[in-house]
Amino acid sequence: MTGTPEPPDCVVCGGTVAPDGHCWDCGEPQPAYRSHIETTLATVAAGVSDRGKRRSVNADAMALTATGAWTIGVVCDGVSMSPRAERAARVAADVGADRLRAGLREGTLPETVLVDAAARAGRAVSALAASLDEAPACTYVAGIAGSEGIWCAWIGDSRAYWLPDDGTCMALTEDDSGRHDALTAWLGADAGEPLARVRSYRPPGPGRLLLCTDGLTRHLPEAEGLRAVLARRRHSTPVGHSLLEDARVLIGYAMDAGGQDNITALLIHVGDTDHRELPASAP
Repeated sequence: MTGTPEPPDCVVCGGTVAPDGHCWDCGEPQPAYRSHIETTLATVAAGVSDRGKRRSVNADAMALTATGAWTIGVVCDGVSMSPRAERAARVAADVGADRLRAGLREGTLPETVLVDAAARAGRAVSALAASLDEAPACTYVAGIAGSEGIWCAWIGDSRAYWLPDDGTCMALTEDDSGRHDALTAWLGADAGEPLARVRSYRPPGPGRLLLCTDGLTRHLPEAEGLRAVLARRRHSTPVGHSLLEDARVLIGYAMDAGGQDNITALLIHVGDTDHRELPASAP
């Protein structure tokens, strides 16, 4: 089970709301559906996703879960030119997170389960397609943190960053993109089965693993810029800050910069105090 909000009831007929923000039963659109979502996992992880100022639908999705000492996050961004992009992102995030949790619980190597989880997420998104011309699509980034370090896997241009409390920040992913930033890899029936790239890192000290979509990185593309934004907020309110507040600050920065796209930021704290038994899912 992952930290995915339960679908709300339709405001018109009380039926179930579909991932595209319309009621399965009566077809009516739901006001502000998934326009702003927040999720937390104990005190060690939190995520915020916002529709932004220019999009009518939030086609980003995130999942947050844990098993044993592992904390797991997945962030996906629906490709705007594809049909039902928001459903592709939601399916990919849930399938990826579920497989990561199961594989890590079984003792599978992080590198192996990250590749497998991305492939399963890709097959699940491909199954949504009515045809190659009507193929939902999304990008994908997953991160896991445990006592032995952090690992991430990605397909597309959603990113992972390491933001240490002290030391050098770094991007952990490289965009799958070409000329004019066009995607060269994604999840969907029209993409085949792309192979996720994986990177691992053993941090020398505590910090945060950030997973995010390009709605954030178009405004804050550099790792040091991300940390600087968080540092300014922590300087102004040095007591009682939380990962959820940090995620809200990143979303707020992107909104203030224009909010042209959906924006998602998911933070996992990494440090000696975090390697303990965690709840299985975000509340």
